[in-house]
Amino acid sequence: MNNFVVGDIQGCYKGLKSLLNKARFNPQQDKLWAVGDLIARGPNSLESLKYLYDLGEHFDTVLGNHDLHLIAMAHGIGEPKPADKLTKLMNHKSFPILVDWLMKKPLAIKPSKNILISHAGLYPAWSISKGLALSEDIQATLQSDNALSFLKEMYGNTPDTWSDDLKLKMRRRFVVNAFTRMRYLNGMALEFKTKCAPSLAPQELKPWFDVHNKKLKENKTLIFGHWASLMGKTNKSNIIGLDTGFVWGKEMSLYHIESQQIIRHSA
Repeated sequence: MNNFVVGDIQGCYKGLKSLLNKARFNPQQDKLWAVGDLIARGPNSLESLKYLYDLGEHFDTVLGNHDLHLIAMAHGIGEPKPADKLTKLMNHKSFPILVDWLMKKPLAIKPSKNILISHAGLYPAWSISKGLALSEDIQATLQSDNALSFLKEMYGNTPDTWSDDLKLKMRRRFVVNAFTRMRYLNGMALEFKTKCAPSLAPQELKPWFDVHNKKLKENKTLIFGHWASLMGKTNKSNIIGLDTGFVWGKEMSLYHIESQQIIRHSA
C-alpha cells in the first residue's frame, strides 16, 4: 500500500484526478491523505468532496479554514462568497451528509509514527502530542451538543499568543487559528495580515517553521498546506509545504510518504 498526501485541492477536481493518475494512485489499495481546504474557489467543490467521500477508508483529511467555514455556513453562520463557488455544493441533496462527514475530521492527524499533517502547521510552543490532544478536543466538540456555540465563537484574531491558562472559548479559538490560519509569527504571536513569501515580509515576522520549537524532535516531519505564496519552499527537509497554488494557476502537489518524493501537476 502507498500513502500519498495531497496539498490544497480547493474544488479543483479535474486537477486532483490528473495528479492521482500521474502518481498511479490505486483507490482500492492505496491511501490518500489531505492537508485540508478541500473546497472553495475552484470550479468543482461538489465533485471533489463526493469523490473523496466515496474513497471511504482509503481517504482521510484534516480540516482547513475553508472546510471549517463551510461547516459554519451549513449551520447558518455566515454566507458564501460568490468567488468561493459553493452554491452547487450547498444546494445539493448530499450536502448534509458531506458536512456531517467533515465534522468528524480532526485538525491534526498522524499518517505514520513520525509524521504530522495539519492545514497550517504546528504552533512552535506545542509538541506533536500536545497538538494532537488539542485537535482531539476540537474534533469532539464538533460532534457534541456544543458544536453550534463553538462555531459561532471560533471567529476572531484574539488571543494571538498561546497560554495554558486561556479560558475555554479563547483556547479553542486559538487552536483553530493556529492549525488553520497560521503563517507568520511576531515573537510568539500569530500575525494574520501577511500572506506573501518570506523574502517580502516585514523583518519582524518569521514563518512559523523558522521559530525554534524545542519540543519538536529532529526525526519528526510536519506536512502542511495553506500558504500558496511559499510554493512549498521551507528550506527544511522535515517541513513539507504542499500548497503550491493550483487554484491560482500554478501546481497541485502530492507527497509520497514511502519514497519521500513530491509529484506535481501544473494547472
